[in-house]
Amino acid sequence: MQKIILASQSPRRRELLHLAEIPFEVIVAETDESYPEGLTPAEVAVHIAKNKALAVAEKNGSDLLILAADTIVVCDNKIIGKPAGRQEAIDILKTLSGNTHEVITGVCMMQMQKEVSFFDTTTVSFHALTEQQIEYYVDKYNPYDKAGAYAIQEWIGAVGIKRIDGDFYNVMGLPVSRVVQVLNADFHDRQDLS
Repeated sequence: MQKIILASQSPRRRELLHLAEIPFEVIVAETDESYPEGLTPAEVAVHIAKNKALAVAEKNGSDLLILAADTIVVCDNKIIGKPAGRQEAIDILKTLSGNTHEVITGVCMMQMQKEVSFFDTTTVSFHALTEQQIEYYVDKYNPYDKAGAYAIQEWIGAVGIKRIDGDFYNVMGLPVSRVVQVLNADFHDRQDLS
C-alpha cells in the first residue's frame, strides 16, 4: 500500500494507522479551524478536515495522498471543543456526565484532482460521574488536547462509559475501517510511491 500523509499531530490517529498497518508519515500545516455559520456539526468536522488536507497539499504538492481528520463532540446540539484549562475540562465532563453525546469525525482524503470526504458519528452515553472522579481524571490525564475533554481509551472510558453506539475508533479520532475501505475503493489504482 502506498504511504499516505497524515495531516495530523494526533498520537491517537498515528496509533490507529499503525494498528491498521497503513504506512504513513506525518506532515502538518498551520490551519484555520474556523468555519462558516449555518453548517451542521458533521459539515463543520468535514470542512475543518478538508482545510487541513488543503493546507498540506498547498505546501507539499498535490501528488501526495493526504489524509486529514477533525473530531468534534456534540451535546445538546452544541459543539464542545478542546478545553482551554482545568476548570473548563471539569465543566465539560460535568455536562457529559449522565448524558448522551455524539462524537463526529470528519475525514478528507485527497490526491491530485481526486477528493473523498465523509464523516462518521458515534453515540456515547456516560454514567453519572462524581465530582471526585471527574477531578481525578482531569488531574491525572490532562485531557486538554481532546475534544470533549476525554479519551475513550483511558481510565474514564473504562469506568465512565455506559454505552457506545457506532465505531469505537471513531471516538479515538479516526474511523479507521472506513478509511481503509475508501483507500481500497477510491485510491486502489495508485502507483506505489513508498
